[in-house]
Amino acid sequence: MSTLYLIRHCSASGQEPDAPLTEAGHEQAHLLLDFFREIPIDRILSSDYTRAVASVTPLAEAHQLPIEREPLLRERILSDGPLEDWLTPLRQSFIDPTFKLPGAESGEEATQRIMQVIERVQSQHGSILLVTHGNLLALLLQRLDPKYDFETWRTMRNPDVYRLDLSNEEPVIKCIWPHK
Repeated sequence: MSTLYLIRHCSASGQEPDAPLTEAGHEQAHLLLDFFREIPIDRILSSDYTRAVASVTPLAEAHQLPIEREPLLRERILSDGPLEDWLTPLRQSFIDPTFKLPGAESGEEATQRIMQVIERVQSQHGSILLVTHGNLLALLLQRLDPKYDFETWRTMRNPDVYRLDLSNEEPVIKCIWPHK
């Protein structure tokens, strides 16, 4: 059985797929390296967005591991265009998982994507890092334990790290960095 580490990417300059890390984001990536220095890591799967890959590049290099780019870990598409008020539909999507705007992805559809990755790797042995984005990560946490909700997403930081243990009947989720 694997131990999964769910990582929200470091601070980035925007939401576009090619948005780079900010200067603070690069510093955070090195803090992640320090945090995981003594933790054995067997695989790293990351969203293929620039900010996600860059968040774990120092870590991958130090552990001499490839970063496996996984499109299923991409951020959820909330809208097919800019929204003046994007918090209201985002909040609604945590209340009603089937809610979606035209041309977008419902919370349920996004959760199904990340669950495919979880189901694929959960039976493997070792420690696996999954690097993704805040909304998708919060939706996954809510699927595994309903106490995680819109407010969880609102309080997430860049980066955040959760350890997920699926070896018991009920999933065990623990935010391990930053310490909360």
